[in-house]
Amino acid sequence: MDYFPEDLLGAHSKLIMDPVHGGIPLFPHEVAIIDHPLFQRLRNICQNDILSLVFPGATHSRFLHSIGVMHVGERIFLSMVKSYLESRRYKAKISTSKEQFFAIDYFNKIIRLACLLHDCGHSSFSHQFTRTSKIKEMMESPGLFETLWQGINTEHLYDALPSVIEHEHYSIRCAHQLLLDTKIHESGINLVDVLAIMETTSASTSDEFNSHAEHFWQFIAGSHTQVTGWKTTTSAPDLVSQLLSSIISGEVDADRADYMLRDGFHSSVTIGGFNLDHLLSNLRFGWEPKTPWLGLAITSKGLSALEDFVYSRNQMYRHVYAHKTALGFDWLLREAINEVLKDESIAEYVGLCLTDLNEFRHLTDNYFWECFRHHARNNPASYSYCIINRVKLKHIDTQFDLSTTQIENRRQELADQLNLDHAAVVSCSMNAKFSKIREDFDQMKVLVKDAVTHQHKLKLISEVSTFFNKFTDGTITHFYVRPNRLTQM
Repeated sequence: MDYFPEDLLGAHSKLIMDPVHGGIPLFPHEVAIIDHPLFQRLRNICQNDILSLVFPGATHSRFLHSIGVMHVGERIFLSMVKSYLESRRYKAKISTSKEQFFAIDYFNKIIRLACLLHDCGHSSFSHQFTRTSKIKEMMESPGLFETLWQGINTEHLYDALPSVIEHEHYSIRCAHQLLLDTKIHESGINLVDVLAIMETTSASTSDEFNSHAEHFWQFIAGSHTQVTGWKTTTSAPDLVSQLLSSIISGEVDADRADYMLRDGFHSSVTIGGFNLDHLLSNLRFGWEPKTPWLGLAITSKGLSALEDFVYSRNQMYRHVYAHKTALGFDWLLREAINEVLKDESIAEYVGLCLTDLNEFRHLTDNYFWECFRHHARNNPASYSYCIINRVKLKHIDTQFDLSTTQIENRRQELADQLNLDHAAVVSCSMNAKFSKIREDFDQMKVLVKDAVTHQHKLKLISEVSTFFNKFTDGTITHFYVRPNRLTQM
């Protein structure tokens, strides 16, 4: 940590060339993590499960996405730091202390690591794996969490044991192992601080983090830190931790920014595009000393970039992720996974992978593709055969915002109209959750200049723009007829 100015200026050891972001520099400790077998497995996990069966270019991996998120996370953080440094120098005439630069460097490094590791617990076919019924049963089995963390005390990470294990819990477990194996403490970084700003944990930050947080809050708030008599020493760590967490997982976060640009690029569609440079140049640290509140804010000038970001995300869900053929293949994929898991040896090995990290690194797309191929050779009337040979479900209808009962009723109606057995008609739904865009912007506010006093103040986006009011949660449901070879299944 003695070379923080050089680190902030870009004293990295390697450069990865990314088709979306260009050159992405890496610190030595990040190279060690990326080279670890537990992280290298992400090369063999497709970012968008089997979307490439519809959009042939969408073969990109979780590996490069994770590195891209790390890059965007740093850009978000340092862009806001740069704006604040300019404001302090030219307006407030306040110099930045050495301790504040140390804090900036430390937080930049843990943001990069948390972003890099945010998806390291994904299994085969990303989200479709955990949506498969037999896999859900495995992940809901009693004692799974304890077995996964056997020999490691998790009291400092979780207040209570989770009742249901999700892929985020695996990301924490893998991140913990990766940070331990690569001796991250030798780089001056406390392991728990990285995990504390990732999803699902309730970890308390280290004393080092807390000390940096006090200096960082002083960097943000300046002379206003004691305006309300609020004690910095007790609240600054929580405020800063929430701010850093929102960069990794929030309404405008590094994960969404990367996957929208990356998925749009590799799918060869333009609807996922937005101007990342314009968006980042207008992000600010928003703080209210009376609350106190510290979070992401955007200037009025940057609202158009944020609107593009939100609209692009909405369009990607509707026209790419929820594409009628893509959701049909997702349904076939889940059924194919269930199908091969009927083989006791496969089910036993997958169960072992879910409890042992040494085996978990082998749980990739490739493993199941081989299982599908083997099963398809011997069983032409199978879901595996359909996946291997790209046999599509025949799309017959699309409906929006149906309840579970309405979906079943519509299946029966379609079966009757087509003179088919009810089982021959299947449905696949995708939920697009956008209610936070409309209702919950605690983590995102607009920095507005008063026309009279010329002073800046924070307002909720809903008070400034009506654009976001149009977005609500929605469900897209496609209906299909099974291929002839599956009608007897």
